[in-house]
This record gives sequence, C-alpha cells and structure tokens, in this order.
Amino acid sequence: MDNLEQKALKYHEGGKIQTSIKTPMNSYEDLSLAYSPGVAYPCLKIQENSDLAYKYTSKSNLVAVITDGSAVLGLGNIGALAGKPVMEGKCCLFKKFANIDAVDIELNTQDTYEIINTIKNIAQSFGGINLEDIAAPKCFEIEEKLQELSIPVMHDDQHGTAIISAAGLINACKLINKKLEDLKVVICGAGAAGIASAKIYKQIGVKNIFMLDSKGVINHKRKDLNLHKCEFIRECDEDSLEEILVGADVFLGLSKADILSEKMLLSMAKDPIIFALANPNPEVSPEFAKKVRSDVIIATGRSDYDNQINNVLGFPYIFRGALDVRASKITENMKLAAVYALAKLGEEAVDEKTKAIYNKELKFGKDLIIPKPFDTRVKAYVSTAVAKAAIDDKVALISDFDEEKYFKELLNEGN
Repeated sequence: MDNLEQKALKYHEGGKIQTSIKTPMNSYEDLSLAYSPGVAYPCLKIQENSDLAYKYTSKSNLVAVITDGSAVLGLGNIGALAGKPVMEGKCCLFKKFANIDAVDIELNTQDTYEIINTIKNIAQSFGGINLEDIAAPKCFEIEEKLQELSIPVMHDDQHGTAIISAAGLINACKLINKKLEDLKVVICGAGAAGIASAKIYKQIGVKNIFMLDSKGVINHKRKDLNLHKCEFIRECDEDSLEEILVGADVFLGLSKADILSEKMLLSMAKDPIIFALANPNPEVSPEFAKKVRSDVIIATGRSDYDNQINNVLGFPYIFRGALDVRASKITENMKLAAVYALAKLGEEAVDEKTKAIYNKELKFGKDLIIPKPFDTRVKAYVSTAVAKAAIDDKVALISDFDEEKYFKELLNEGN
C-alpha cells in the first residue's frame, strides 16, 4: 500500500459529510417549533402553495447528487455503492465552493427507466439534481427526460468537462492568435464528456471536429454507431488517431493514458493545444509533451499541474446561479454563459490575494489558460453570468435580479 493510498483511506474513514442544524435546538420551546406541534403550520402553508417549500424548507439550497455507478471516474462500472465516496466528495465540493447543501444518492439499478422514474419520484425534495457518473448513451436520455421537473438538472460528466475545456480553448486561442473557426479539433473519446464537448465547441465557433471512439475515427465508413455518435460522422478516409492527428490544432483526450506518441505530437500543427484529460494518468504527460514540442499548450485533469480542467470550476457555480434565481432548468445559454465567464477571468488583472493563488505576477500567460479552483473570483463571475442567462432565457422565477449587487455579494463572500 503506497503513501497516497494510505492517506486517502484514512481521509475517508467515517465518510466526508454530515448533517448540521441551522436553527436553535436548545429548549423545549425550540423542540415544539422544530417538530410537533409547531411544524404543522409550515406543512399547511406548503399544502396551500407548494412554492412555499422554498421558503419553509431547505429545498432552495439543496441539491441531490445521484449516480447508478455505471461510469465512476476512470474506474468504470463499479456499482453505485462503490461510487459513494465520489458522490460524497461531490457534496463536499458543492458546500465548500458554493455553500450549497448536497445529499448523495446511490441508486441500486442501472435500468434507464427505473432511474428516470425514481428521480422523478424524489425530485420535489430538492432544488436541483446533479447527475453523476452515469454511462453513455443512457445518460443522454436520462437527462433529457428529467428536464420536465421544473428544477435545474445537469449531468456534470457531460457538461462540466465541456464547459471548462471550452473556456480554456478560448483563452489558448487568444494566446497563440488562432481563430476558433479555423481550428482542426480531434476529440479522442466519444462518451458523455466527448459528445458534450464537441457540441459546445461548435456553439463557440469551432467548425472542424473529428471524433474517435474505441474503434477509431467516426467517419462515413462506420456502420456501428449509435444515434449520438452519428451527429459527428465525417467524410474522411482516416481511421486511426495517428492518421487524423496530422495537422490538428487541438487534441482533447477523454480516453486512456499514454496514447500520444512523439510522432503524433510532431505531426500536429504549430502551437498545438492539448487537453489530456484521462484520469488518473493523462494521454500524454506535460513533461513529455513540452520536451517534444516547446510550443505546446497543455492542460490535464490533474491538480498537480497548471491548467487543470476541473469540473469544480463549473458545477457548484452553475447550480448556485440557477438556484438563486429559481431557474426551472439549465439552458444551453446558461452553459455558454459559464464558458465565457470563465474565459473572461483570463483577461482580468489579478489582485495580491489572487497572485498568491497562482504564484504569478501577471495576467494569464502561455502556461496558464484556466482559473484555479481556489480563485475566489470564479463564483462571482460564473454564478452571476448563469443567473443572468436564466433570466434572459425566461426560465427564472425570480425576476427582480440586481446583477451588480449579486456579483459584489458573491465576490465579497470569498474575501
């Protein structure tokens, strides 16, 4: 057992989350208010008007983190219970970064329709639903069928990676003076995150995308593709990663470790952008990539390197903004707002506190294209942008939204 394993197992003993009481519970009067007989009054108010659950219960700041355990991190289909430490971790991140209370729910079924129906039956208890580690392609249908719940629902494995990497792509292109519409992008991995990334890349202006799954390039010769992959069929003769990577400006890896060779790296265009996001080990290490190509811009999914494409930069703040304006769903414009808000941070001068986080004196540079999780500005920028987009899309119940005031409040919370 190595040192990291020992530390991790010790860290998780007893679990990572617990409940706490927000109201006083120190006297018989407190007891009579919290439970019988006083509790009957909010019950009756909610019976008369279900919207009052947002006022008289924790619903307004409560998210369910739900999995079936079918695609847990890089571990695969390990089952729901084995995925519980990950779900507890997600709850910790909600609380730490956005002060959102979260409850993990591990479903003992991997049947698509049982999952949908179970979530529908418990959804009214929560202000939002974060779907997690559910395998493609069923994750697409599950998320789609739950949009009618009138609360925000998002499968973070799809949209989190897509949103964060899209922001990084925007900033990387600015650094090397490339236009999004001129890029040749190769995405290795056609699961939930790969397909969602391709879709959002198209929305920000990327036109030339090639996708690969475990059998090779998704091209016109393939006869084994599901509906979701068919959207990305290309008329091309290249079948392998090595072939399709020639002249590519961008590589997005959502596959497995150490698949990019020296030959592949050298075949890419000038100033290549590499997002090697396989966990725990990336498709190519930053050390090797920079040794082969001094002009490379590289990001990984790891916290021990700069430019971590980390979903924690997205989901806590997307839900924070959505909950605060009582959004009935998370729209495409809300996701795009998060992309552009994250990218905008790359253009902003940093204060002394933020300099300490990055250990840098200047704005983002060649080696830094994405904010770090402990940058306290991220919540204010992303949550405000998401809340505003919800109002613009007319999916927010709360309309008296003061954007400037909200932004300042969130910014001050982090300082």
